[in-house]
Amino acid sequence: MSSAKHTRTPWLRRAVNALRCSLKLRMVIVFLLLASAMSFTFISGVQKAFSVGWREAARPLLMDYVDRLSNDVSAGGGTPSIEHAQAITQRLPITIDITGPVVNWRSHPDVERSHWRQDRLRENRKDDGAGWGDDQDWQQLLQRSTADGHRIEFGVNEAAFDRRPRLVGYTLAALLVLTLLAYLYVRRLLRPLDHIRQGALRFGAGEFGQPIPVRHPKRPDELGQLAATINTMGRDIHQMLEAQRALLLAISHELRSPLTRARLNTELLPESPDIEPQRLALLRDLSEMARLISDLLESERLAGRHKALHREPTDPAALVCDVIDELAGTQPAARGIALHLAHDLPTLPLDRIRVRLLLRNLLDNALRYNAGSSSPVELHLRALAGEGQGIEFDVRDHGPGVPDDQLAQLAQPFFRPDTARTRSAGGVGLGLYLCKLVAQAHGGSLQVRNAHPGLSVVVTLSVGDASTRTGAMAVAGATARGSQRA
Repeated sequence: MSSAKHTRTPWLRRAVNALRCSLKLRMVIVFLLLASAMSFTFISGVQKAFSVGWREAARPLLMDYVDRLSNDVSAGGGTPSIEHAQAITQRLPITIDITGPVVNWRSHPDVERSHWRQDRLRENRKDDGAGWGDDQDWQQLLQRSTADGHRIEFGVNEAAFDRRPRLVGYTLAALLVLTLLAYLYVRRLLRPLDHIRQGALRFGAGEFGQPIPVRHPKRPDELGQLAATINTMGRDIHQMLEAQRALLLAISHELRSPLTRARLNTELLPESPDIEPQRLALLRDLSEMARLISDLLESERLAGRHKALHREPTDPAALVCDVIDELAGTQPAARGIALHLAHDLPTLPLDRIRVRLLLRNLLDNALRYNAGSSSPVELHLRALAGEGQGIEFDVRDHGPGVPDDQLAQLAQPFFRPDTARTRSAGGVGLGLYLCKLVAQAHGGSLQVRNAHPGLSVVVTLSVGDASTRTGAMAVAGATARGSQRA
């Protein structure tokens, strides 16, 4: 019993979920319930009307007809004639039962007796004759007595209605066909909802090239008007994003030349003890501004639709060691990074410049927020299991971490959580965003989680065949634009 219940539960749960999530099924069920309620109301009303008019109209006619049949059988009230009774049963779909001192005969001995007669023959009957139907005098309608003591009972020959099961089957089949047609019509009627949902997903991913199809654009219905409105909204959002990107690129390009001149003029300042501190502080600020502009330009290149990666065979372990050595030149704490390298690392076609940017941002972010912790920053590099080839970087610090409700926003541009990871620690909120774009451009992903203590950032770079890589790069650009818009 428990195993059968266990096997039925998933199916029942799937059916309930499908009903809960499907507007089409719910509308069809509402239509069926409405049709059933209307049919029940109609049939109940007809039955009530028939019962009200029964005594005044149909009952006298039936009594007169039964009297005529009884006279035909008994030849005017005498002894019943079996020949006359047989002739009547052959002509009409009725049964005749004759009981008495001389004649005892049933026209259809294999047919079950009428319900009213079975009720009458029950022993210890406590009601007063209302056993069948709504008429308490039903037996008096279909039963007659002759002068010599014979009783003639009439009934309906149910064998004459042997086509009833077939008609019931046809009726059920017709109901099923009508239900199926209703479902197909509702499904066709609500098909624009599927197109609207798919279009909304495309717009959310940053793909605005394919609008939502509008059925009967010259005379659209409510769903068509909704699809046209969403298409207009998508075009407006696309134009706004393109204008924003163009403005950002223009500003970044225009700022590079003044920053270069300002840095050159600053380096030409005399290195006197009075000016040297201000000179170094100005150089640091100019370097930070130059890095911000470079990050902005790089993010726009990676988020663009037609970006190109310069792939070349790369040893991930050697690349990681080079980045750590480079960081150690400016940040002594990088020498203490706990590096964990797997032994089965493959050589992969990667864009070395972008992957170096990814690793540098991840390690620089971890070193910045790991300051003051007794545990070093950890970097785990392992190969991906499954189809294709790939690697996984897992960088963890032991800092204050981030609230769980802000983890999903860490990879968005210019986002900074309101915790100990504040503006005073440096950075402008583009590091993890760039890492996410680089990972997506390589067909991978970026995930952030709290390691308690600290923060763990896991980046996967997946590499398949050439066609797979091309498709992954195209999808990465669309996803990155959707992330930037959010």
